[in-house]
Amino acid sequence: MTPGAVTVDGPAPCGLVVTVSPMRRRHLRAVLAIETSVYPRPWSSRLFEDELERGGRVYLVARIGPTLVGYAGVLMIADDAHVATVAIDPAWQRNGIATRLLAELVRQALAFGANQMTLEVRMSNVRAQEIYRRFGFAPAGARKAYYSDNGEDALVMWAHEINTDEYAARLAVIDQAQLPPTSRQGFDAPIRVGASSGNLHPAADRAGMDRS
Repeated sequence: MTPGAVTVDGPAPCGLVVTVSPMRRRHLRAVLAIETSVYPRPWSSRLFEDELERGGRVYLVARIGPTLVGYAGVLMIADDAHVATVAIDPAWQRNGIATRLLAELVRQALAFGANQMTLEVRMSNVRAQEIYRRFGFAPAGARKAYYSDNGEDALVMWAHEINTDEYAARLAVIDQAQLPPTSRQGFDAPIRVGASSGNLHPAADRAGMDRS
């Protein structure tokens, strides 16, 4: 998909403003409600709490009015940013929310020195792959039987050189296509991201990377 293409998951519903902000503990009840509605092996509240406390992570939420409609997270290891989760309430899917969250994940990753981003996605999840391709992710391999719920393979995707002017232009095109523009709140102070231990994400063995 070319950088200038129309968003594959649609415009904001009825012109409503989508607000993206850092995830806080107060959001977890709504986050878990989406989590349990989307995934056969949902993350626990404790896992999310631990992730919010660990270094090398950034987690975001998307809201329409007071309603939390999606969330996303990224794991930093050196200058690699690994997309840990992108999940949208089924009632609000195909409304451009995943695109807005991913755009902010990229910005946060860049703020912490990322040069490239990576993720895993189910081979069958073509719609998510289309969104990721728009952000410059390209297939780079596969992980056999990665998903323990059904043994499905994972497609590994990478976006390289995200700290270049060329990639900034790609991101600007994506941002300009979001109407109305995304409202960003809570980013006045930098999100705390400590040094990562370099260990695997605690949910990696539970297919945590295919959550879009």
